[in-house]
Amino acid sequence: MKPSLEPVENPAGGVTLKKKAWPQQLLLTLTLITGVATFFNPTSENTNRDALLLLLATASSLAVPVRQLPLQSVLLAAFVIALIGGAAHGLSVRTGLPFGPLIFGATAGPKLFSTVPPVMPLLWIIAIFNSRGVARLMLRPWRRVKNYGFLLMGLTVALALAFDFALEPFAHGKHLWRWQPTILTVTWYGATPLSFLAWAFVALLILALIMPYLIRKQPGNPSAPDFAPLALWLGAIVLFAVNSAHASQWAAVILDAAIAGVAAIYSWLGARW
Repeated sequence: MKPSLEPVENPAGGVTLKKKAWPQQLLLTLTLITGVATFFNPTSENTNRDALLLLLATASSLAVPVRQLPLQSVLLAAFVIALIGGAAHGLSVRTGLPFGPLIFGATAGPKLFSTVPPVMPLLWIIAIFNSRGVARLMLRPWRRVKNYGFLLMGLTVALALAFDFALEPFAHGKHLWRWQPTILTVTWYGATPLSFLAWAFVALLILALIMPYLIRKQPGNPSAPDFAPLALWLGAIVLFAVNSAHASQWAAVILDAAIAGVAAIYSWLGARW
């Protein structure tokens, strides 16, 4: 079956074909509907619904760049993200590096190679793709700057790190994983500062490897702002905050609200350009 295409103007003359948005919109709608169901009943132990939400969010995260990039490039980037992110967590389970010693709980689901549950590679895909999408929104005023690529990588890492800060209290409350004690006494729901530094390093390594596959190689006018990554990224942060509120994790709720507010404001300002 041929992909759904729509004609768009080409500044070089003539007409080019661009993939239609309805598959992305359908996936995003289904994700939001499932997310709303979870939002209004966050304490329910409905593992099937949670798994469906995770799969839909992952598919929606991949559907956004597929509108402008070849499917094989997006899938290859997703494979690299899942492989490195999952392997890094598997290494931490076995050796305590790079994130620190942790144990995945039964609620995280069955484990790949008796080490890492599938939830971790999927969370990495959601975090990286949507953090990059939000970063692109924020940096629209600077998209012609010479060092735009480095700015995009740096801001993407920062947003992925913010995602992890919001994720840790959620994982703690859901018993997805448990951090083992270390000599560091300062922690954020069990995760040490070194864990977050390692998350940023792994995110930077992933971006350095996948950025060539996510560069649009066809000439054309700058695309219109795409708010789908922002909706998915903010939706995840809000869902984490709601669960934290039900668990009386008020420090996490305050941080999540601050993260969501700053990201929303700067994305709106960037999208106006």
